[in-house]
Amino acid sequence: MVYLTLLICFFASILITPLVKKFAVKIGAVDKPNQRKVHQRIMPRLGGLAIYISFIIGLLVLRPQDEYFLPILIGSIIIILTGVLDDLIELSAKFKLFGQLAAALVVVLGGVNVDYINIPFFGELNFGPLSIPLTILWIVGITNAINLIDGLDGLAAGVSSIALITISGMAILKGDMFVVSIGFVVLGSTLGFLLYNFHPAKIFMGDTGALFLGYMIAVLSLLGFKNVTMISLIIPVIILGVPISDTFFAIIRRIVNKQPLSAPDKSHLHHCLLRVGFSHRQTVLLIYAMAAMFGLAAVILTQATVWGSLLVIAILILSIELIVEKIGLVNHEYKPLLKMVGTKKES
Repeated sequence: MVYLTLLICFFASILITPLVKKFAVKIGAVDKPNQRKVHQRIMPRLGGLAIYISFIIGLLVLRPQDEYFLPILIGSIIIILTGVLDDLIELSAKFKLFGQLAAALVVVLGGVNVDYINIPFFGELNFGPLSIPLTILWIVGITNAINLIDGLDGLAAGVSSIALITISGMAILKGDMFVVSIGFVVLGSTLGFLLYNFHPAKIFMGDTGALFLGYMIAVLSLLGFKNVTMISLIIPVIILGVPISDTFFAIIRRIVNKQPLSAPDKSHLHHCLLRVGFSHRQTVLLIYAMAAMFGLAAVILTQATVWGSLLVIAILILSIELIVEKIGLVNHEYKPLLKMVGTKKES
């Protein structure tokens, strides 16, 4: 039934997206080109509404039974309303953050949080009172990370789909059918929308879609890996390696360049790859490949020993740093590793 529901959501999204596109144009929910954006013509946004309607259809078909279901659903309604309002009237950053915090708080009060982790060689670390703020920080952080990479046709939808496939696949191995059910419903809805959103896009998902996908991925990743070892806690971080690392280096870039953390720029991962010379489609496919690499690494990590896990993590960190320096993700002067290698070669 779960696999059938995935197909139902997929085809529902295919049928609903053109209707949402017409609705977005009619009410003026459109994205106009500017100096920060890659597209050159007015585009309808609000595409996330098609994803969400398909998601609701999937829930009505599956009717999942779980203690976390109602809090997740209420949180999703809050996040969707926040996204729709932003796509319509462009909310201030404070109001968007308020909506994200409200959605996260509903889920946390519903029991979704990380209470403790087991650290190899050291034992259990109990978060105590910090459990709630850390969980809220994770949900809001991942929600914004997905929102930040939504800069090219099909990018956020594709990267989110790869993350959902990885999370759902691991949930299948663990026998967690609730996470599998919700993951497949979101996945089917997103893949159907992706047919219209891949380059050249006919509609954007807008904040409605980016915030919803970020929220759902953050919550599902928490459900799959709560109260486990530190290595297991790192798994969702690795699954979401592309949006997390892009957000992390955006913060570093703004600190290095002495800019406000909220300052928009054209130096995200996709912008840098475009500047290096990759086409729009090539850039998206390259980032898909990176996301798939992170997903595969996460799967390997679940089967590895502690030392094997540490080796995988070290290789990933080194790879990320080299890519960052090569494409100038912080700035063109930031190349400590490449300079070190160059110095050794000269000597």
